[in-house]
Amino acid sequence: MFILYAIPIGIVVGFLFGGRLERLGDVRFAWGWLAIGGLFAQVILFSGPVAEAVGELGPALYVASTAAVLIAVLRNWRIPGLVLVALGAALNLAAIAANGGVMPASPEAAAALQAEAGPGFSNSVVMADPALRPLTDIFVLPGWVPFANVFSVGDVLIGLGVAAVIATGMRRRSARGSRA
Repeated sequence: MFILYAIPIGIVVGFLFGGRLERLGDVRFAWGWLAIGGLFAQVILFSGPVAEAVGELGPALYVASTAAVLIAVLRNWRIPGLVLVALGAALNLAAIAANGGVMPASPEAAAALQAEAGPGFSNSVVMADPALRPLTDIFVLPGWVPFANVFSVGDVLIGLGVAAVIATGMRRRSARGSRA
Protein backbone atom coordinates (compact mmCIF):
# COMPACT_ATOMS: atom_id res chain seq x y z
CA MET A 1 0.00 0.00 0.00
CA PHE A 2 3.04 2.25 0.38
CA ILE A 3 3.10 2.76 -3.38
CA LEU A 4 -0.41 4.27 -3.36
CA TYR A 5 1.07 7.44 -1.86
CA ALA A 6 3.09 7.95 -5.06
CA ILE A 7 -0.05 8.81 -7.02
CA PRO A 8 -1.15 11.94 -5.09
CA ILE A 9 2.50 12.97 -4.62
CA GLY A 10 3.07 12.75 -8.39
CA ILE A 11 -0.08 14.77 -9.06
CA VAL A 12 0.87 17.49 -6.56
CA VAL A 13 4.42 17.72 -7.97
CA GLY A 14 2.99 17.80 -11.49
CA PHE A 15 0.74 20.72 -10.57
CA LEU A 16 3.56 22.54 -8.76
CA PHE A 17 5.61 22.43 -11.97
CA GLY A 18 2.78 23.73 -14.13
CA GLY A 19 1.47 20.40 -15.32
CA ARG A 20 -2.11 19.56 -16.17
CA LEU A 21 -3.84 16.34 -15.25
CA GLU A 22 -5.37 15.86 -18.69
CA ARG A 23 -1.89 15.53 -20.23
CA LEU A 24 -1.56 12.14 -18.58
CA GLY A 25 -3.87 10.90 -21.34
CA ASP A 26 -1.04 11.56 -23.81
CA VAL A 27 1.30 9.06 -22.13
CA ARG A 28 1.40 5.93 -24.29
CA PHE A 29 2.06 2.74 -22.35
CA ALA A 30 2.55 -0.32 -24.57
CA TRP A 31 1.48 -3.72 -23.29
CA GLY A 32 -0.71 -2.15 -20.65
CA TRP A 33 -2.87 -5.26 -20.75
CA LEU A 34 0.08 -7.29 -19.40
CA ALA A 35 0.71 -4.91 -16.50
CA ILE A 36 -2.99 -4.72 -15.63
CA GLY A 37 -3.30 -8.50 -15.91
CA GLY A 38 -0.35 -9.04 -13.56
CA LEU A 39 -1.64 -6.54 -11.02
CA PHE A 40 -5.17 -7.93 -11.25
CA ALA A 41 -3.81 -11.45 -10.72
CA GLN A 42 -2.14 -10.26 -7.52
CA VAL A 43 -5.31 -8.58 -6.25
CA ILE A 44 -7.18 -11.85 -6.80
CA LEU A 45 -4.33 -13.99 -5.49
CA PHE A 46 -4.19 -12.16 -2.16
CA SER A 47 -7.95 -11.84 -1.63
CA GLY A 48 -9.69 -13.94 1.02
CA PRO A 49 -11.07 -17.10 -0.58
CA VAL A 50 -8.40 -17.35 -3.30
CA ALA A 51 -5.54 -16.79 -0.83
CA GLU A 52 -6.91 -19.61 1.30
CA ALA A 53 -7.43 -21.99 -1.64
CA VAL A 54 -4.33 -21.37 -3.74
CA GLY A 55 -2.02 -23.50 -1.60
CA GLU A 56 1.35 -24.43 -3.12
CA LEU A 57 0.60 -22.59 -6.36
CA GLY A 58 0.63 -19.22 -4.59
CA PRO A 59 4.38 -18.55 -4.75
CA ALA A 60 4.65 -19.48 -8.44
CA LEU A 61 1.64 -17.34 -9.32
CA TYR A 62 3.07 -14.41 -7.36
CA VAL A 63 6.44 -14.64 -9.12
CA ALA A 64 4.77 -14.98 -12.54
CA SER A 65 2.43 -12.02 -12.00
CA THR A 66 5.28 -9.86 -10.70
CA ALA A 67 7.41 -10.85 -13.70
CA ALA A 68 4.54 -9.96 -16.06
CA VAL A 69 4.31 -6.44 -14.62
CA LEU A 70 8.09 -6.05 -14.82
CA ILE A 71 8.10 -7.12 -18.49
CA ALA A 72 5.43 -4.52 -19.32
CA VAL A 73 7.36 -1.83 -17.48
CA LEU A 74 10.60 -2.76 -19.26
CA ARG A 75 8.78 -2.55 -22.59
CA ASN A 76 8.09 1.12 -21.76
CA TRP A 77 11.45 2.07 -20.23
CA ARG A 78 11.63 5.28 -22.27
CA ILE A 79 8.74 6.85 -20.35
CA PRO A 80 10.41 9.13 -17.78
CA GLY A 81 10.30 7.48 -14.36
CA LEU A 82 9.77 3.92 -15.54
CA VAL A 83 13.45 3.05 -15.22
CA LEU A 84 13.05 3.60 -11.46
CA VAL A 85 9.88 1.50 -11.45
CA ALA A 86 11.68 -1.27 -13.35
CA LEU A 87 14.65 -1.20 -10.97
CA GLY A 88 12.37 -1.37 -7.94
CA ALA A 89 10.28 -4.16 -9.46
CA ALA A 90 13.43 -6.11 -10.35
CA LEU A 91 14.74 -5.77 -6.78
CA ASN A 92 11.39 -6.95 -5.40
CA LEU A 93 11.26 -9.85 -7.85
CA ALA A 94 14.80 -10.88 -6.88
CA ALA A 95 13.86 -10.90 -3.19
CA ILE A 96 10.63 -12.78 -3.84
CA ALA A 97 12.27 -15.40 -6.07
CA ALA A 98 15.20 -15.88 -3.66
CA ASN A 99 12.77 -16.56 -0.81
CA GLY A 100 10.53 -19.18 -2.35
CA GLY A 101 7.91 -16.92 -3.88
CA VAL A 102 7.14 -14.64 -0.95
CA MET A 103 8.43 -11.23 0.10
CA PRO A 104 10.01 -11.61 3.53
CA ALA A 105 9.18 -9.05 6.19
CA SER A 106 11.60 -8.47 9.01
CA PRO A 107 10.30 -9.50 12.42
CA GLU A 108 11.09 -5.99 13.69
CA ALA A 109 9.06 -4.28 10.94
CA ALA A 110 6.14 -6.67 11.43
CA ALA A 111 6.23 -6.10 15.20
CA ALA A 112 6.28 -2.33 14.72
CA LEU A 113 3.26 -2.62 12.45
CA GLN A 114 1.46 -4.82 14.98
CA ALA A 115 -0.40 -6.67 12.25
CA GLU A 116 -1.43 -10.28 12.38
CA ALA A 117 -1.16 -12.54 9.36
CA GLY A 118 -4.46 -13.73 7.97
CA PRO A 119 -5.20 -17.22 6.73
CA GLY A 120 -3.97 -18.37 3.33
CA PHE A 121 -1.22 -17.23 0.99
CA SER A 122 0.24 -13.79 1.60
CA ASN A 123 2.71 -11.75 -0.39
CA SER A 124 4.62 -10.80 2.77
CA VAL A 125 5.78 -13.37 5.33
CA VAL A 126 7.80 -12.74 8.48
CA MET A 127 11.22 -14.41 8.17
CA ALA A 128 14.06 -14.18 10.64
CA ASP A 129 16.91 -14.79 8.15
CA PRO A 130 15.78 -14.28 4.54
CA ALA A 131 17.96 -14.33 1.45
CA LEU A 132 18.77 -10.83 0.14
CA ARG A 133 17.63 -9.27 3.42
CA PRO A 134 18.37 -5.64 2.37
CA LEU A 135 15.85 -6.03 -0.49
CA THR A 136 13.02 -7.35 1.68
CA ASP A 137 10.28 -5.58 3.63
CA ILE A 138 12.46 -4.03 6.34
CA PHE A 139 10.72 -0.65 6.60
CA VAL A 140 7.34 0.14 8.09
CA LEU A 141 4.85 2.97 7.81
CA PRO A 142 3.61 3.89 11.28
CA GLY A 143 0.24 2.49 12.30
CA TRP A 144 -1.36 5.95 12.41
CA VAL A 145 -0.74 6.38 8.66
CA PRO A 146 -3.61 5.15 6.47
CA PHE A 147 -2.71 1.89 4.70
CA ALA A 148 0.22 1.33 7.09
CA ASN A 149 2.29 -1.60 5.95
CA VAL A 150 5.80 -2.97 5.68
CA PHE A 151 7.77 -2.08 2.55
CA SER A 152 11.10 -2.56 0.80
CA VAL A 153 13.70 -0.44 -0.96
CA GLY A 154 12.18 -1.76 -4.20
CA ASP A 155 8.82 -0.34 -3.16
CA VAL A 156 10.48 3.04 -2.51
CA LEU A 157 11.99 3.04 -6.02
CA ILE A 158 8.66 2.00 -7.54
CA GLY A 159 6.90 4.79 -5.65
CA LEU A 160 9.46 7.39 -6.74
CA GLY A 161 9.18 6.15 -10.32
CA VAL A 162 5.38 6.25 -10.33
CA ALA A 163 5.44 9.80 -8.93
CA ALA A 164 7.95 10.80 -11.64
CA VAL A 165 5.84 9.20 -14.40
CA ILE A 166 2.80 11.16 -13.25
CA ALA A 167 4.61 14.47 -12.69
CA THR A 168 6.47 14.36 -16.02
CA GLY A 169 3.40 13.06 -17.83
CA MET A 170 1.47 16.08 -16.62
CA ARG A 171 4.17 18.33 -18.12
CA ARG A 172 4.47 16.63 -21.52
CA ARG A 173 3.64 18.55 -24.64
CA SER A 174 0.75 17.37 -26.75
CA ALA A 175 1.34 15.67 -30.11
CA ARG A 176 0.92 19.09 -31.81
CA GLY A 177 3.84 20.47 -29.80
CA SER A 178 1.82 23.09 -27.94
CA ARG A 179 1.44 23.29 -24.16
CA ALA A 180 -2.30 23.63 -24.48
